[in-house]
Amino acid sequence: MKETVAGLRLPAGIPPKTPLGCCRVPPPYGPAQQTAAGRCAAAAALASAGSGVRHVPREADGRPRFPPGFAGSISHTARVAAAVVVPGAAAVGIDIEDADISPRVTAFVLSEEERRTLLPPVGEYTPRELFASKEAAFKALSGFGALGAFPFWRLGLAPCGERLTASYRGESVAVWVSPRTGLSFAVAIRR
Repeated sequence: MKETVAGLRLPAGIPPKTPLGCCRVPPPYGPAQQTAAGRCAAAAALASAGSGVRHVPREADGRPRFPPGFAGSISHTARVAAAVVVPGAAAVGIDIEDADISPRVTAFVLSEEERRTLLPPVGEYTPRELFASKEAAFKALSGFGALGAFPFWRLGLAPCGERLTASYRGESVAVWVSPRTGLSFAVAIRR
C-alpha cells in the first residue's frame, strides 16, 4: 500500500496504483500555502497518471479543472494537501479531515438513519469519516449540472459492502474511507 506525507494512504478498495499526490503545506499554513500545496499534489498525481499536463487551473466557481481524461480532486488540511487522479473516470472527489466533528455538527450533517446505521454500536464509522465521505461524494457529484446546487449534507450515505454509496436525487457515487488516528481520508469515484 502506497504511503505518503503524513502517512496518508488510499482507502482499502481503491486500486493500489491509483495516482495519489501529497505535499506538505509550508508555514505559515495559510490559504495561499494550502492552495499551492494542493496544486503541487495535483501535479504529482497527474504525473503519476501519465498526463503531459501538470497545471490545474481553477474554474470560475473555484473548483480545480483537471485535464480532459484525467478526472481528479484536491483536498487539504492546514498541514497536508492531497490529490487523486483516476484516468477515464467521470468524476472524482476526495476529502481529508483532521478536525473532530462535534455531536452538534454530527446531528446536523447526518440523518437520523445514518446516525443509527453507520455510527457505533451498529455501524463502524466515526462522525469524521462520514463527514469526509459526504464531502468527497459532494465533490464527485456537484459537477453534474442536472443536480444543480445543493448542500453536501443532503447527500444520503448507505453501506455497500466494504464501502459506502452516496446518493442525491437519483444520482450516486461509490465512496471509500480510510481511517487513521487523527485523520480521515475519503475518495469518491464516479465511473
